[in-house]
Amino acid sequence: MKGPKTREKRKALSEPVLLILVSLAEQPRHGYALLKDVEALSDRTVRMSTGTLYGAIHRLLEDGWIERWEQEDVSRDKQAYRLTKVGRTALTSEIERMEHLRRVAVDRLQAGEVLS
Repeated sequence: MKGPKTREKRKALSEPVLLILVSLAEQPRHGYALLKDVEALSDRTVRMSTGTLYGAIHRLLEDGWIERWEQEDVSRDKQAYRLTKVGRTALTSEIERMEHLRRVAVDRLQAGEVLS
């Protein structure tokens, strides 16, 4: 099993992975609930196949960003996942990176308006 990736070793998160982490930041979820929440969070612009979802889940589990979580209701034998502290830190870092990019983009747009 790989260890958690540090900020220096990782690239920007893909939109589906970012949305999976955002979904799990609220509460643990099983696969189908993740698919539906990611669709809702993205206003239906991100629609993952189950293969894409479980590939991402596998990588996030390997990196220690999420973990399997035992549900109280196991009547349907669904596997739930939850965000780990490492995953929450990675998500926070990604949000900070995106906020920085947004500020830079707004500054550049405003500077361009002044020059026009």
